[in-house]
Amino acid sequence: MTTDWNPLLRNQFDEPYWSDLMTFVQHERSQHEVYPPQPEVFAALHLTSFAGTRVVILGQDPYHGPRQAHGLCFSVRHGVPKPPSLRNIHQELSDDVDVYIPRHGSLERWASNGVLLLNTTLTVRAGQAASHQGKGWERFTDRVIEVVANKPSPVVFILWGASARKKRNMIDTDRHIVIESAHPSPLSAHNGFFGSRPFSRSNEALSQAGLQPIDWTL
Repeated sequence: MTTDWNPLLRNQFDEPYWSDLMTFVQHERSQHEVYPPQPEVFAALHLTSFAGTRVVILGQDPYHGPRQAHGLCFSVRHGVPKPPSLRNIHQELSDDVDVYIPRHGSLERWASNGVLLLNTTLTVRAGQAASHQGKGWERFTDRVIEVVANKPSPVVFILWGASARKKRNMIDTDRHIVIESAHPSPLSAHNGFFGSRPFSRSNEALSQAGLQPIDWTL
């Protein structure tokens, strides 16, 4: 990890859990297809610097379908059909801030503009959701959340769904802004995700803190 995250996270690489986690993932890759590809596991931390992080969106697992996962939560590569949750995110984005929705499903532009798109588990076995949960990734990504939550300047944390909302107690809400709602999955989007206006609310909070708002254009 050659970004400004390195000095903040490298102590994790000496922890016993990290060695166990890497051994597990290596064994999984030797026996099964694992997503995302190895070079993209830490894409969120490479594309969004610590210093530039103004918004954090938390996902859970990477997508477990072929060619979908590329290291950014909710995002898929150009040319890959949009999963249902992403289509709902695009719909809310259009309704909230009137952004033109492209045909592609890549959120890389957000990542390069200060939005950390972090899954709490960074790998998954093909076709098996949650297969790499509880193996150590959560300890690492909790540390990422803690590091961001220690920033002196305000950060907006967008927490969609029950799993992400459990992280609220890690965030100092006197200093940072937390925006919560139902998950954008078709199973829950109509129960509080649609109409939650996370994008405009994020920018309002950043502007009030004297920080540059996010350009949500894709």
